[in-house]
Amino acid sequence: MAWIVLVISGCLETVWATALARTEGFTRLVPSVVFLVANVASMVGLAYAMRTLPLGTAYAVWVGIGATLTVVYAMATGAEPMSVVRVLLILGLIGCIVGLKVTH
Repeated sequence: MAWIVLVISGCLETVWATALARTEGFTRLVPSVVFLVANVASMVGLAYAMRTLPLGTAYAVWVGIGATLTVVYAMATGAEPMSVVRVLLILGLIGCIVGLKVTH
């Protein structure tokens, strides 16, 4: 159960990071509220997962999922450039995340 919550929390990290970019310094209400709700939910889920998972592993997986999905979303929407090197680096990050899960 902790792993499922951790994955969902990592996905919520992508939501709050994307919303944060759209708040324009917290001057826009809707993205600011989305940021706040997603951030709190993401942190609560991370805290829950850390009750049974090792700190380093849980945090690395949480950040890795959030960072990977945020970059993939940004590239898919055209906010960031896509290149073969960037895709390979993201795949390497995913491989490291999976490796942490497998060696747990």
